[in-house]
Amino acid sequence: MKFIQLAASLKEGVAPVYLAEGEEAYFRDHAVKSIRAACNISQPTLNDVRVEGETLKGDRLASFIADLNTLPFFDEKRLVRVYEFYPAEREWEQLAAYVKDPSPTTALVIVNSGKKSGVDLKRKSGVTYVDCSRESEETLSKWLFGVMRRAGLRVDADAAALMVRYCAQDAARMRTETEKLRLLLGDGGSVTREVVEREVAKDTEYKIYELTQAASRRNYSAFSEILHDLMEKGFDEYAALSALSSHYRTLYEISGMGGSDAEIAAALGIKPYAVQKNREAAARLGRARVKSLYSRLYELCAGSRSGVYTKSGALLAAVAKIFFD
Repeated sequence: MKFIQLAASLKEGVAPVYLAEGEEAYFRDHAVKSIRAACNISQPTLNDVRVEGETLKGDRLASFIADLNTLPFFDEKRLVRVYEFYPAEREWEQLAAYVKDPSPTTALVIVNSGKKSGVDLKRKSGVTYVDCSRESEETLSKWLFGVMRRAGLRVDADAAALMVRYCAQDAARMRTETEKLRLLLGDGGSVTREVVEREVAKDTEYKIYELTQAASRRNYSAFSEILHDLMEKGFDEYAALSALSSHYRTLYEISGMGGSDAEIAAALGIKPYAVQKNREAAARLGRARVKSLYSRLYELCAGSRSGVYTKSGALLAAVAKIFFD
């Protein structure tokens, strides 16, 4: 199941064995908190156990499995959390017997980032898989709507989608920004697009997106302001030049591709929303202009790397090509 489905699932009861796996750390941590809350543990010192997966080798694994049948003290459930546990097939065979006949008073939660190899636990019978991968913008917007409602805030769809992009789809950042907005707006406050633009900190990735979009629109004033802000945050001239070159390469590729936004997004490894905006920019500039810009910026990037141009000189030449040619 997806992480956002976990809360509804827990209303039906706590499963004996969970795997919370995916690159989104906030989802993994919140999955553990949700399962712990569903277990209703009043004595965490006695009934909430954390184990590091790398320690579960040989006799230690056998001892750990035996301990899973330990009865809780003064609670109905006992929670056992195992972090970064990637068993080989022979190690899984030891655990499989427990998973087949688990203790009814123990909730075992394996919490993995998915960065190491081992047996595919999510496909094993008896393991309830909670997908903690990074979600799509649409799914995160819906999730953020629920987070804000529980925080006592009202938000419209446009504002939620913008906040997801500002936070680079980072759930932890969205939760932090929600808490900030709650303090600023108070209970019942309304989160609009204007509030998000004014109060939510933009991720560097989104600032780069804004920079390239300003370049596509030939809005020199906005471009200069965004570039200055990035430079103050440690962005250097070559990084800016590289981002611009990559942007015009994408425009050139998109200008010659057919298919839907979703199909192009899958082919290029970018988001459908970005395809839509880049298609508009490519159509506005024309394929010949886009090709000319990409060729010149690629040349400046290569020259900057090889020492033909300084980083500052190459970026200035790129700005002149984009805005004054």
